[in-house]
Amino acid sequence: MHIPDNYLSPATCAVMFAVAAPVVAVSAKKVKVQLKEHRELAPMLGIAASLSFLMMMFNVPVPGGTSAHAVGGTLLAILIGPYAASIAVTVALILQAFLFGDGGILALGANIFNMAIIMPFTGYWIYNFLRKHHHASLGAIIGSYCGINLAALMAGFELGIQPLIAHTASGAPLYNPYPLAVTIPAMAFAHLAVAGWIEAFFTYVVYTFVKKVAPAEIYKNDQQRTPKKGSLKYLVYVIIGLVVLSPIGLLASGTAFGEWDKTELLHRLKLEHISSSVPAGMNHGFNYTALFGDYTIPGTSLPIGYILSAITAILIFFLISKVLMAVYGSTNKAPNK
Repeated sequence: MHIPDNYLSPATCAVMFAVAAPVVAVSAKKVKVQLKEHRELAPMLGIAASLSFLMMMFNVPVPGGTSAHAVGGTLLAILIGPYAASIAVTVALILQAFLFGDGGILALGANIFNMAIIMPFTGYWIYNFLRKHHHASLGAIIGSYCGINLAALMAGFELGIQPLIAHTASGAPLYNPYPLAVTIPAMAFAHLAVAGWIEAFFTYVVYTFVKKVAPAEIYKNDQQRTPKKGSLKYLVYVIIGLVVLSPIGLLASGTAFGEWDKTELLHRLKLEHISSSVPAGMNHGFNYTALFGDYTIPGTSLPIGYILSAITAILIFFLISKVLMAVYGSTNKAPNK
């Protein structure tokens, strides 16, 4: 679901940034207030961003030669609230784009809107509705399944409208060459049939685990509002387990639909007898080379590079949370001086 650069026209990227930015700004403002009141949210933000980052590393094969992955947007919203989840996923997406080349730089607005806004807010609304009717576990499953599928539908729409809004005088697409009739079914099938269930499985398993061992870490928990000392360690165990298992994501050899590089795209276009060349806008578009592109670390094997990439991201999230704890810890202590 990570849309790369040059699949969306510059105008589409600008519109998606304009749509996503206010929501992220409001979420950041809400989180700032939450941090002032509850300093312990800072480490949870780091843990949440790590969970989302790691879940997105677990690619699973989809019939047709592509792959898909979970995101964890609804799970994070259940643990830390939808606004904080939006910020956590946004931070994870920014790191993925700039450091690992997963998702485009110019397409960040679209990716943030799909995965860090639609998913956590939609998923949490469904979960919270069913939670209030005493079906919290069912809400976690349905919310996560619907959240990722709605986000995938939006990504399919963004890709599919490109031939309609960005083309040459002769009608040749300048950017993503596949129309809505292809992108919507492709994204819908991959997520309705595969990724949605993976998302629901991850969400239900982690939610059930946290509810059992550290219920105070669940957002708006009616039973227990004061976190137990050391309860975060259970989530740290989950992260360590995901890091160790992360190379499993390499077993899915196919690239997710709409995430191909120019060479892969050209091969598919020729194979499907659509075109003998990459669309001009894509061919001459923005190019960015990430330091650890495709989660590879120079001088290491791919599985080791995958694990080291995961550890690198987690350390960055940890440092960010430590900075937040230091800033808001001093803020909370200031009135007592």
